[in-house]
Amino acid sequence: MTFIILACALPKVWWPFFVVLFYAVSVLPMTIARRRSQDLSGTSPCSEFALFLTAGIVLSTFAYPIVLAKSQVIRWMACNLTLAGNVIMYLTIIMFALRENNAEGAYGGMF
Repeated sequence: MTFIILACALPKVWWPFFVVLFYAVSVLPMTIARRRSQDLSGTSPCSEFALFLTAGIVLSTFAYPIVLAKSQVIRWMACNLTLAGNVIMYLTIIMFALRENNAEGAYGGMF
């Protein structure tokens, strides 16, 4: 999150901060699919669609700052800081999901 704030504060352009919305939305498809079907170990249309939506959201998170930098709305320094923040944030989400992946939990784990 520090890299995202630096990407916004140094050039004084706050467009890269919109990736935070993608962070919040990226976990929703898998959470909804997990609540909808108890067994996500096999393939089902619900789990496959949730994986498709999650992949699209994650891809959009990485593409958004590149498109902004390419159209010269933000500088490339801000783009690089945003991309570094994306990597750190998604690694944090993945590590949390793998750590909390027990089926006996209140919500049944993330994956």
